[in-house]
Amino acid sequence: MIRTEQGYAQIFKIYGKSETEVKEKLQDLLRQGGAVVIYTRRRGKDVHVLAETQAEDEESAKAALKPVAKEIKKALGDMYYSTKENETMEETVVRLLTKYGLTVTTAESCTGGMVAAKIINVPGASDVFDQGYITYSNKSKRKILDVSKATLKKYGAVSEQTAREMALGGVLAAADACVAVTGLAGPDGGTEEKPVGLVYVSCCMKDEVIVEECHFNGTRQEIREHAAVTALDLLRRMIIRSRQ
Repeated sequence: MIRTEQGYAQIFKIYGKSETEVKEKLQDLLRQGGAVVIYTRRRGKDVHVLAETQAEDEESAKAALKPVAKEIKKALGDMYYSTKENETMEETVVRLLTKYGLTVTTAESCTGGMVAAKIINVPGASDVFDQGYITYSNKSKRKILDVSKATLKKYGAVSEQTAREMALGGVLAAADACVAVTGLAGPDGGTEEKPVGLVYVSCCMKDEVIVEECHFNGTRQEIREHAAVTALDLLRRMIIRSRQ
């Protein structure tokens, strides 16, 4: 819960989605009236959902916001990554890994270690981070992560198939999960079939692998940053999924 100009609000932070997508999830709640007002706002790559009350004291605010927050959580599902105003994605991930006693390995190509660096930047990461691989070349993907030569030849390094095999290869290091990234950060190297900004993020946990195809815009650094946080968000969702 945070202090606002109007009173108090409960915040829900969502990464990488449009306000339209978020509002679609909340459409029934947004139509409702009452003492608690629900609205969204854009903050960089985040969309924040706020449930706000004009209650004058914190205890009254908590009482008013609790049932509404419950409905918002139900509507958003695993879309939101935090209800803490200043918590980052990597802090959320480390908190969840610690809570459930899990460890993670990273396997990165275009992000060049950014995912691992974000995790390690969080206090307590030493308890949950196993090891990280930067497999930039095809040779390293084959040698370190056991990505098959046939996969690389047929589909290329930037592909759903390669991302899947990277995640599988990384989790064999005895960690509970592996998150993998491969893509084209540019500014050169893109084609009509595989344009700059095409990134595949993958996560393997409990013998299940999920791969997501992403299309990012911006500079090389912006694409790499967006890819790293998106990969962490996929890991977050996989942790939640594994506990359901």
